[in-house]
Amino acid sequence: MELGIKPPHCTPHSVKLNNRFSNGRLPQSIILYSLLILLAACDNSIIEPPPEPGQPPEIGTIKFVALGDTGTGSQNQYAVANAIQKTCESQGCDFALLLGDNVYDTGVDGIDDPQFQSKFEEPYRNLNFPFYVVLGNHDYGTAGLIAEKGQHQVIYSDTSDKWRMPHHYYQFTQAHVDFFALDTNAQFWGVDTNQKQKMTAWINASAATWKIVFGHHPYKSNGPHGNAGKYEGIPGVPFISGDHIKDFAENVWCGKADLYLSGHDHSRQWLESTCQGTQLIVSGAGAKTTDLPGTNTALFQADTLGFLYISITGKQLNAAFINTNGDVEFSHTLKK
Repeated sequence: MELGIKPPHCTPHSVKLNNRFSNGRLPQSIILYSLLILLAACDNSIIEPPPEPGQPPEIGTIKFVALGDTGTGSQNQYAVANAIQKTCESQGCDFALLLGDNVYDTGVDGIDDPQFQSKFEEPYRNLNFPFYVVLGNHDYGTAGLIAEKGQHQVIYSDTSDKWRMPHHYYQFTQAHVDFFALDTNAQFWGVDTNQKQKMTAWINASAATWKIVFGHHPYKSNGPHGNAGKYEGIPGVPFISGDHIKDFAENVWCGKADLYLSGHDHSRQWLESTCQGTQLIVSGAGAKTTDLPGTNTALFQADTLGFLYISITGKQLNAAFINTNGDVEFSHTLKK
């Protein structure tokens, strides 16, 4: 294995992980170490910092959709895309948030991988707005361990007119809303390097009216994966149960962000907040569905295909879960 890293001037483009093992598989210990080195090496190549404290962005209106677990190229993905098109044509859309597992089942092998076309560009060809993307576990390979696969998706931002992912975690602003994009897979494996420190600083410094955090893994979920700290029904084992994700949430964004949007479980859920007031939303039914065995109190949940639509004007946020028929199944309003 060679690490083509050139600190301190590293950018995502200069990081390469070349597999020199004849069977094409690396020991997990080496892959984990490589992931840590890669994420640390590119830690300076992040989107612009948030506004300075005391300087709130100009008030405006933004409209966007959020969906995850999309990257199948299936008819289900097209059905959700068509419903999004219908909604955006009638209501307006400025952008989308793509909540991870963008390319099933094992991510991509390079920026020219045809899966970018078949599982992203083609399904969303009629949606003429940018997609702000985060990485899911499948985007890092079968076991969520191969850093190079995730890095291909970062670099693809330079190729696509739609795809926006300047780093494996980042921040951006639209009108009076600050968005914070997480790499929860790096959190899961405990190799998030400076992500915790920088996200804490960014969120604390934000003077935006609304703060929205989005990532792949949920903090709470009634889907099969369950709650962080007890993923798969297994408590207390950090690399399985999601203890690191639970710790990150409770120490970085719980009670500071207005919303946390995630996928991972293939359903749509608006859970009663147990995160110091931060609203907890799962929107992972962009191409697949799974059942809802959990017992968290939910304002709404459905194990059917669909997406989340949000409109924010001034101090009012309107959100709706919409199905593939374009029908609003649940709506909720938040006011400052």
